[in-house]
Amino acid sequence: MAMVAECIESTWISSAGKYITAFEQRFAEFTGSKHAIACSNGTTALHLALVGMGLKEGDEVLVPALTYIATANAVRYCGAKPIFVDCDPLTLSMSPDSLESKVSSKCKGIIAVHLFGHPADMDALNQIALTRGLWVVEDAAQAHGSRYKERSVGSLADCATFSFYGNKIITTGEGGMITCDSDELAARLRLYRGQGMDPCRRYWHLVVGFNYRMTNIVAAIGLAQMERVGVALEARQKVAANYNRLLETATDRLQLPQVAPWAHHVYWMYVVFIKGISADRRDAVVEYMDHHGIETRPVFYPANAMPPYLDQAGGVPVSTRLSESGICLPTHEKLSEEDQVWIAQILCEAIERCSQ
Repeated sequence: MAMVAECIESTWISSAGKYITAFEQRFAEFTGSKHAIACSNGTTALHLALVGMGLKEGDEVLVPALTYIATANAVRYCGAKPIFVDCDPLTLSMSPDSLESKVSSKCKGIIAVHLFGHPADMDALNQIALTRGLWVVEDAAQAHGSRYKERSVGSLADCATFSFYGNKIITTGEGGMITCDSDELAARLRLYRGQGMDPCRRYWHLVVGFNYRMTNIVAAIGLAQMERVGVALEARQKVAANYNRLLETATDRLQLPQVAPWAHHVYWMYVVFIKGISADRRDAVVEYMDHHGIETRPVFYPANAMPPYLDQAGGVPVSTRLSESGICLPTHEKLSEEDQVWIAQILCEAIERCSQ
């Protein structure tokens, strides 16, 4: 609150001020990246990253089918076409085995989404990209603090994007960040972020840019969040461990979160999959839990099952199956163990009643 109050008292509350630079520097250190570029939200960060990578009309980008719709939409903002790839049933992220057959001569890059806090298999994806001459962007909106082979997400590709929406591990209400190591790319991203204005000549605009800047007051909130990120990450590990213990006797009906041996999962969401259930029965479980005061939510629909992308409907059986059977349980650092006991009890009760 002290940082926010200082912003207000100084009147530096808009898109200039010391906290923007300080937040960018702290976040770059957090991810092990050379540069961090603050943005107005996670979707604008992703769009800006794609612009920075040179994506243009008629190009194609490989994206996972099982992701939040912003991943695909940002590709469309550039006039390009998202090509949907099935997911790996363990990591829930893009399957490298499913990806190679989707690469065409129009393909320029890959967006690797670290879904629900588990990192994608970046070595495999980067190797395919290297072989095919593609760039790679990490969509790390849900994975603050996640690690792949002891390297932080955000430092594993050409660039990475993050969201600070209200339900993220690090939150500023709204906000986003791009990380990268390239000086040239960072300068290009900053140029396009600020309406394309020449950094050496005020009100002289070199390109058609965007107003994707973060405000100083939002950056102050983000900097304060960085001071307690370790506490937030540790709390989610405790929540996940409690769920694992409470639900271990229900694994005949539930698939609990799986963690690859090379991954550090940060559990943005603790996601379970009900075995042998239809989508309507899963929805009945969600409704039953809601009736008992427990808010859950289903896993994302495959993006290519929704109206804007029906030209590519189907062809992602793993994503479809997981989407129809998955439930995101309450996952936040204020969740008590007593709350989790109740959630586990009602979940098992709901599965028993609604599967019949």
